[in-house]
Amino acid sequence: MNREARRPSTRCFAIELTSRNNLGDLMVHDGSGRVAIDGSIGTIRHARFIEESVLEVEGSGGTLRLDLSKEDLAREDERYQ
Repeated sequence: MNREARRPSTRCFAIELTSRNNLGDLMVHDGSGRVAIDGSIGTIRHARFIEESVLEVEGSGGTLRLDLSKEDLAREDERYQ
């Protein structure tokens, strides 16, 4: 995950799929600049925090990594309670 290239207030993510068949749709909307990624990481094997600030969700069909710490989650949870 390339966290160095991001702006300080943004979050990075990475998706690794074990097969092209796990990718449902990948759409790039030319006019708006939007990108939509739809797919499946399969059955969740485990979710854990790695590197203290990366949430990793590993499934049977791939892995999702998100630049997010436990403290970030707690802060957001407090905002919506």
